[in-house]
Amino acid sequence: MKFIKFLIVGILFGVVMAKSQALSWYRIQEMFRFQSFHMYGIIGTAVVLGVIGTALIKYFKLKDVQGNEIKFAPKEKSFWRYILGGSIFGLGWALSGACPGPMVVNIGYGFVSFIVVVFFALVGTYLYGLLQNKLPH
Repeated sequence: MKFIKFLIVGILFGVVMAKSQALSWYRIQEMFRFQSFHMYGIIGTAVVLGVIGTALIKYFKLKDVQGNEIKFAPKEKSFWRYILGGSIFGLGWALSGACPGPMVVNIGYGFVSFIVVVFFALVGTYLYGLLQNKLPH
């Protein structure tokens, strides 16, 4: 039964991605070419909601579903690791036309070529897991 609530949230996420056109390759290309504000508005809304959600968690000292305190890691001071990681992420996003959330939604929408994109995203995640201890953190 625990699976059902995650399935419902996943379906709602897919509907929001589809209705907001966030899964559209054309919208993503418009964003990277600075031709449209559409995606910046969606991302900006997500950032603002994330900040508000984080502030509420801290203010009310909310706990996770198992009753544990939610802790936030201190901010990192390393600038270049964020530039490098963000650049790699952005390149993958620009080349594939999708970030991780809409990649899966695109498959559900019938764009089966995104199976290749999801496969290589999983390969990249696996390789990071293997190399994590050897990378600078």
